Amino acid sequence: MPRRPRAVPAGPAYGSAPDEPRRHPLRAAPADHYAAQNLSAPAAMDAFWMPFTANRQFRQSPRLLASAEGMYYRDVEGRPILDGTAGLWCCNAGHARPRIVEAVARQVATLDFAPNFQMGSPLPFVLAERLKAIAPRPLDHVFYTNSGSEAVDSALKIALAYHRARGEGQRVRLIGREKAYHGVSFGGISVGGLPNNRKWFGAGLPGVDHLRHTLDIGRNAFSRGLPQHGVELADDLEAAGPAA
Repeated sequence: MPRRPRAVPAGPAYGSAPDEPRRHPLRAAPADHYAAQNLSAPAAMDAFWMPFTANRQFRQSPRLLASAEGMYYRDVEGRPILDGTAGLWCCNAGHARPRIVEAVARQVATLDFAPNFQMGSPLPFVLAERLKAIAPRPLDHVFYTNSGSEAVDSALKIALAYHRARGEGQRVRLIGREKAYHGVSFGGISVGGLPNNRKWFGAGLPGVDHLRHTLDIGRNAFSRGLPQHGVELADDLEAAGPAA
């Protein structure tokens, strides 16, 4: 049965005057209206398909974060929650730091987005030079990505293209380690060493091998500095022989 179109409610926010153009409902409310919506549980939770989450069980007992400041989140019931993982390892400076909030607001007001395909803007070049200055040699180029998964896929492509450009296009084998996590893109789950991350998605990339993992709790638990055992794992690649 075809779906019936949803009616857009009438009212001043949607152009009730005869000579006023009708506006899209998502453009009608000010920004703080949407910020306020984040302070309480939503009326429905079916449309959002959450990653790495048992969605049915989550909807039965949701864990909803409403705001954050410094080291703490607050949930929709106002309880503080220590952010022990810095978001997903991306909020290391803490949440809602005024200096960062102000800098983001100024930049969005100046230039919220500029493409890097065949054109650019000054600040990415400035940042790349600063990163180059603090990176160890010979790391002297910067390629921006939006996530760890995208960074892994880009690195795999760069490695393959580099050898092809040098006339060694036969060097196509990719080596990962057991238990390693490299994101959830096809490249990442292929070179990653977590079988559950790839078991639903077929064979993945061809030409991928995995070395033994380095987790040795029985011999290396509570080590200070370099553990006594495990150096032999660094020799596995050479012991395996030349790549096909």
